[in-house]
Amino acid sequence: MPVQRYAVVGGGIIGTAVARRLLAERPDAEVTVLEKEDRLAAHQTGRNSGVVHAGLYYEPGSLKATLCRRGVALLKEFCAEHALPYDEIGKVLVALDGAEEQRLGAIAERARANGVPGVRVIDRAELRELEPHVTGIAALHSPTTAIVDYVSVTERLAADARAAGATVRTGFEVAAFRSADGGVVVAGTSGEEVVADRVVLCAGLQVDRLARLAGDDDAPRIVPFRGEYYALTPEKRGLVNGLVYPVPDPRYPFLGVHLTPRFDGEVLVGPNAVLALAREGYRWRDVSPAELAAIARFPGFRRFARQHWRTGLAEMRGSLSKKAYTAAARRYVPELTAEDMVPAAAGIRAQALESDGSLVDDFRITRRGAVVAVRNAPSPAATSSLAIAEHLVGVLLAEDDRP
Repeated sequence: MPVQRYAVVGGGIIGTAVARRLLAERPDAEVTVLEKEDRLAAHQTGRNSGVVHAGLYYEPGSLKATLCRRGVALLKEFCAEHALPYDEIGKVLVALDGAEEQRLGAIAERARANGVPGVRVIDRAELRELEPHVTGIAALHSPTTAIVDYVSVTERLAADARAAGATVRTGFEVAAFRSADGGVVVAGTSGEEVVADRVVLCAGLQVDRLARLAGDDDAPRIVPFRGEYYALTPEKRGLVNGLVYPVPDPRYPFLGVHLTPRFDGEVLVGPNAVLALAREGYRWRDVSPAELAAIARFPGFRRFARQHWRTGLAEMRGSLSKKAYTAAARRYVPELTAEDMVPAAAGIRAQALESDGSLVDDFRITRRGAVVAVRNAPSPAATSSLAIAEHLVGVLLAEDDRP
């Protein structure tokens, strides 16, 4: 008999997309979404820049590459269906020197291998036509890179899931899992319980902790990196027309400061990447000694820190000095001054690390008994969310339906 009861832990864009997809495939199933906050999309989904990534960087054939491209198509269709904003404002990767210019060709080849339409390397004059206030000797132009409101998308996904019969419970923080009556009891911290045949963990910053509670492996571990943003003052928003990004450096794990127009007209500058002092530590004063100690004890983090400590110090300098942060942005838009930028809300990237200190680059989904966990889903997870749900539910149901 097919599995009928599903609990989805996590009310971000992936969790709500999974719930919606489950009911599209199993209309008679009982699907319950469990979210510990009092609202959906409270963490990574609601605190990102709103970019729909085209799939420029990802290794061809990887889950990131295939699900990003599939996710773009599904997300664009979903936004059109529900009259949600979806604006293809385009993106330029700006080369500041010859070494960066040389890397553009390889990125363009990878983008074309991934099926990204319209990408091309442009010279200084063409860059000036697209972005008159941006400096650079060349750029890679991706005309179909877009922006959306991921919170609105999440709320619409949840509404669709509810309309199909799902229950969405906020304020339910998972404390434990235990087996009972052929299923899994999901116990909440308040004493409430939900019984399911299958549990899907889409818990972002908390997913490794919950996976371990369900009997999954210790690694990969989530290490939280805070991304701090500034926003341009309204009179300076016209300095960029589309997304202005640096050329990624393969030696470093994070991208660097860039400029991102948003669906609401705001223009973000950032993010940087500094170690958060708590899993949900959006400010320097948000500190969890227990969580910090757990990170410090993890061999993977110690190895990562030994390899990238110089980058970490540079990122911290930008966090503590607005002058340094402004200097990073001025490399691309020289007209910017510190007075043109005001602090904006920070986000946290749930980055999975292996025990050997390497970053988990691709999406990773694991299964232990009745519990499936999305163990690594950083950017472009929001872009890919509908495709991740399609992929995960397809694999899950195929396994559950085996005789």
